[in-house]
Amino acid sequence: MKKLVLKATILTMALLMVGSVVFAQGQTAAQDDEITIVVMPKLVGIPYFNASEVGAKQAGEDLGVNVIYTGPSTADAAQQVRMIEDLIAKGVDAIAVAPNDPAALTPVLRKAKQAGILVLDWDTPADQSVVDLSVHQIDDKEYGQHIWDLLVEEMGDTGDYAVVTGGLSAANLNGWIDHGLAYAKTQYPKLNLVTDRVPTDEKQQIAYQKTLDLLKAYPSLKGVVGVSTPAPLGAAQAVQEKGVAQKVAVVGTALPTDSKPYLEDGSLRVATLWDPSKLGYLTVFLAKEMLEGKKPVDGQDVPNVGKITVWEDGKTVIMGPPTDFTKDNAGQFSF
Repeated sequence: MKKLVLKATILTMALLMVGSVVFAQGQTAAQDDEITIVVMPKLVGIPYFNASEVGAKQAGEDLGVNVIYTGPSTADAAQQVRMIEDLIAKGVDAIAVAPNDPAALTPVLRKAKQAGILVLDWDTPADQSVVDLSVHQIDDKEYGQHIWDLLVEEMGDTGDYAVVTGGLSAANLNGWIDHGLAYAKTQYPKLNLVTDRVPTDEKQQIAYQKTLDLLKAYPSLKGVVGVSTPAPLGAAQAVQEKGVAQKVAVVGTALPTDSKPYLEDGSLRVATLWDPSKLGYLTVFLAKEMLEGKKPVDGQDVPNVGKITVWEDGKTVIMGPPTDFTKDNAGQFSF
């Protein structure tokens, strides 16, 4: 009788142990079923990418996916490569990256694809042969032309000007500048670019110092185009300090909240951009759709974003037109 009781006890314990293992496995499976989407900016800690993070995280909450928003502390492609290597090892489901140097990221993004990870670019194009989807904030050609139109509206269509940019390897910034310069050759032939585009490493302080150098080197300077969100602010800061806001027109790509002090005194004439939080939201939304087998559709109305444009290639998505910020409307925006 004691043997029978002992056997029954052992059997019960065994069943409980099996049940516990199955339950634990079920828990792991449930956790593994959660979609993890990585959104990697060029760098963290600047207002533009902070706003993008807000949108990406909000999309994660709304859509029920795990969003990891992470990037290097400086605009460094090598750091991005190392971080993506780690993310591949962790087995995330999707990586959306804004590359500091598209060519430098191609091998690691190809490795991510080979590991079964969905690869997207956002904000800045990567090598198109390795991405499954390319999320653009705007049509690059139209935007570049628009920036140069703003410059001419403020400084006139004749005279010396300079271009202050972020990093020289940033594909999106180079695209806007290239289109703007090509447009100026035909539409505004009397504009004179005094020097090659001036890099500032995505730092306002460097843009400020480089603009001071430009003002000293080219006393006849009438305009500055700032491309990258810190660049127009640094240029405006230099113009403000030198008291030449009436003489030198600064325009560029900047957030309204950061631009407001410079817009108010005219050291920055016009800022033009889009809502970066919407771009972050759109990136996560489209990544989740793609992971579920749904491709974006031209004219699709995305919640919290609006209608998107999808090019004929089926993988290039344009969020929408820019918004111009002036001293009259900058205070109406919260980003």
